[in-house]
Amino acid sequence: MRFAAPALMAGNTGLLKHASNVPQTALYLGELFTRAGFPAGAFQTLLVGSDAVETILSDPRVRAATLTGSENAGRSIAAIAGRELKKTVLELGGSDPFVVLPTADLDRAAQVAATSRCQNNGQSCIAAKRFIVHTDVYDQFVDTFVAHMSALTVGDPMMDTTDVGPLATRQGREDVQAQVADAAGRGATVRCGGEAPAGDGWWYPPTVITDLSPGMRMFTEEVFGPVAAVYRAGSLDEAIDLANATSYGLGANAWTADEQEQQRLVDELEAGAVFVNGMVTSYPQLPFGGVKNSGYGRELSSAGIREFCNLKAVWVGDSGEADVDSATE
Repeated sequence: MRFAAPALMAGNTGLLKHASNVPQTALYLGELFTRAGFPAGAFQTLLVGSDAVETILSDPRVRAATLTGSENAGRSIAAIAGRELKKTVLELGGSDPFVVLPTADLDRAAQVAATSRCQNNGQSCIAAKRFIVHTDVYDQFVDTFVAHMSALTVGDPMMDTTDVGPLATRQGREDVQAQVADAAGRGATVRCGGEAPAGDGWWYPPTVITDLSPGMRMFTEEVFGPVAAVYRAGSLDEAIDLANATSYGLGANAWTADEQEQQRLVDELEAGAVFVNGMVTSYPQLPFGGVKNSGYGRELSSAGIREFCNLKAVWVGDSGEADVDSATE
């Protein structure tokens, strides 16, 4: 929808190659556009496997492509589209920092941190994943954050009392388990959670891990589940360095009441969006996208609608005699 609404508003048509596990949802999107009054076929879902993507992208009728997905998928789409000289917009992974400095409202920051980390059961590209806390308030923040994470209820997502549901796939949970096990095995401290419950279902509890170091997988990899990595920073400079010590650059959270610190974080955090004293959120009014390995191009807002439009320069002269001097220059 984030691609289709702006693109079709601009007069384009759209083809959707959906994730293989959600065909019914994808077909429903096509129905929505028909019901909204768009011409038949303006938005179509393609019930094809990933092996058909290259052929589709190579078709001369397809002029551009956008992908929301993994870094590897983004590289593949960009390579094919580059060979075909076609525009792409890539919205890939993220490992968003959540920087907390001494003047922040710590109770509010810890509460929002838990919400951000566990939205969509921790499976959100713009979820805060790396929590970088100034040493002066580190212990207080961690204690409060752990309390909020521990209080979340894991269960049936159809129940109103549930805060965190299951992960989307078995492989997704196995990946999270392996990352947590790697960190714990290399000396990290699991402050809460860290163990998948017994029984059926791809559940994983809200988890907080501290004492992480560069040799651990979690230090550089995106964790796509309700697992928070917490780091201690001795200064604003160190906090910014830690925040930028990743190949990703989608969103960033900055918590401080100091205006000079706010300005430095806005200027120096390597991200497509910086939210000060609030949770990174995708609003239709704001352009959305990342830098570095989080992709390029923008969705939504005026920037998003122009991504799949071609600029055309037009010059109209008078209908009189041609300007010979100008024509011969």
